[in-house]
Amino acid sequence: MTHHSYSVFFPATVPFDYFSSLYITLMEVWGFFLLGIFFFLALDLGVFNRKAHVISVREASIWTGVWVGMSFLFSIVVHWLYGTGKVDNVDALAPMDASIKYITGYLIELSLSIDNIFIIAVIFGSFQIPQKYQHRVLFWGILGAIVFRALMIFFGVALIKKFSFMTYIFGAFLIFTAIRMLVSKQKAFNPKNSFLYRNLRKVMPITSHMQGQKFFIKLRHITAATPLFIALVIIEFSDVLFALDSVPAILAITSDPFLVFSSNIFAILGLRSMYFFLSHMIDRFHHLKYSLVAILGFVGIKLILAHHYTFPEWVSLGFIALALAVGILASFRKERE
Repeated sequence: MTHHSYSVFFPATVPFDYFSSLYITLMEVWGFFLLGIFFFLALDLGVFNRKAHVISVREASIWTGVWVGMSFLFSIVVHWLYGTGKVDNVDALAPMDASIKYITGYLIELSLSIDNIFIIAVIFGSFQIPQKYQHRVLFWGILGAIVFRALMIFFGVALIKKFSFMTYIFGAFLIFTAIRMLVSKQKAFNPKNSFLYRNLRKVMPITSHMQGQKFFIKLRHITAATPLFIALVIIEFSDVLFALDSVPAILAITSDPFLVFSSNIFAILGLRSMYFFLSHMIDRFHHLKYSLVAILGFVGIKLILAHHYTFPEWVSLGFIALALAVGILASFRKERE
């Protein structure tokens, strides 16, 4: 282990010149990555979606293709970065290994987002959010998700580096989640019966009326939250709950902060367009649940065995890709029967 292994979050005591040059290099990589993300978000809201409108399936499919394509192309950037040493390489990864870990992590996050899409559709339906305003809610939801995911990744990496036994705890939690998902019966989710919604009503005025895309409106002498704001808060909270599974899952692939964060963010950024693309056909993926069970179980076992056996990179990527493919194909086959 090199002296600078934890310098993304925990700078080691090293000569000033060395630390200065490393710090500037890290700032370049992380800075350009974050600037690029916020540039595309600003372009999305300020140019392509300046006016509220219903996102058509065609538009959603194009943007889904754009985000998925960009996500996979970024693996080339990862290969270049880790080949030139411009990223603090926590796991001493070769360029090809770093790219495979990034793609594997991205596929995990993308697959676990399917359940999140279903919950978002239920939330919008429950609060009767018009389709033309749903994009705005998801846009601000993405910004909040980026912040919360960054914090969870920060503490997740810190815990694994500080306490090696955390891999056993995270692994056991993922296996428990997989078993619970397999044996539990699907219950109808009603956001208005949730603990969060009931308590929000106690601390702020809430109205069922909407005025365009506003999150708050004036009602006589009070300012009340509209259904758009309530839907946003519940979506943010649901993303935090989903992150409790997804962040430990990707930590089974790598504890490298840049790979964990970038794969998470690209999956989150593609979630909006994927929601509009899949929301009308989500019920068709009958067998995808079993794919998620298999993926969670696999990464849980991988975490538990992390100190004793290291799976080859191609095994993890191959298993996750195969599990997703089998679940999707089996769902389509059932749909035709």
